[in-house]
Amino acid sequence: MIKDEIRNDLKKALKNRETLKVSTLRMMLAELVNKEKEKGESIVDEAAVKIFYTMIKKREEAAGHYKDAGREGAAQKEKEEIVIIKSYLPPQLGEGEIREEAKKVIAEVGAHDLKGLGKVMGVLSKKLSGKASGKEMSRIVKEEIEKLQ
Repeated sequence: MIKDEIRNDLKKALKNRETLKVSTLRMMLAELVNKEKEKGESIVDEAAVKIFYTMIKKREEAAGHYKDAGREGAAQKEKEEIVIIKSYLPPQLGEGEIREEAKKVIAEVGAHDLKGLGKVMGVLSKKLSGKASGKEMSRIVKEEIEKLQ
């Protein structure tokens, strides 16, 4: 289970005195425990992946804000945390693979314009859950739908 893997890596990071990794792993564990308490049940790996995507998105936004404010050090720390969090995600699909799946779903749903974007994204995000970011899928789906017009 992903939670056990994080705990083991946390122990190693503590022994090696990797402060950034320790703080990031503790934050990840805390987020998982909080979600378990909210739901009243243990978090499965698939749900953990979604939580990690949310954490990555928050850090990307924070890094952008820090950079805009001229705080390069803080922005860099956020980017380093993203790298650590991403290491716990399943292997990601390449753009070509996402594009192929997007084309199949567009044909399956029968979307001909951007009005069908929501339907396509609903099906595609379920199909590729944890294997690709929503942002990447959305960009590719928009490009593919625009080609049809």
